[in-house]
Amino acid sequence: MENAVELADMITQLRQELSRAMSEGDHADLRFQAERVELELTVGMEKSREPGAKVRFWVLEAGAAARQATTATQRITLTLQPVRADAPNLPALISGAELPDED
Repeated sequence: MENAVELADMITQLRQELSRAMSEGDHADLRFQAERVELELTVGMEKSREPGAKVRFWVLEAGAAARQATTATQRITLTLQPVRADAPNLPALISGAELPDED
């Protein structure tokens, strides 16, 4: 599918970005506790006709749903609870660089 990424790849990238934000914020004065991450996505479902094929979900780029005439699309909302692998009972703390217009 053009202009789409597999749902698993999108979640992997999100995990990497949150992990990077946590690492960069380890010694920051201001951190944020990640209680949950909510995503609203437009997804397309594809099932090939090959033996043993699986259903794949694609996250579509904004505006791409109108161009995907052969693929049924749905809007879904995912709510993810960030949990640290090394300390699942501790809150996941996230920080990033301060933007120029932030005080």
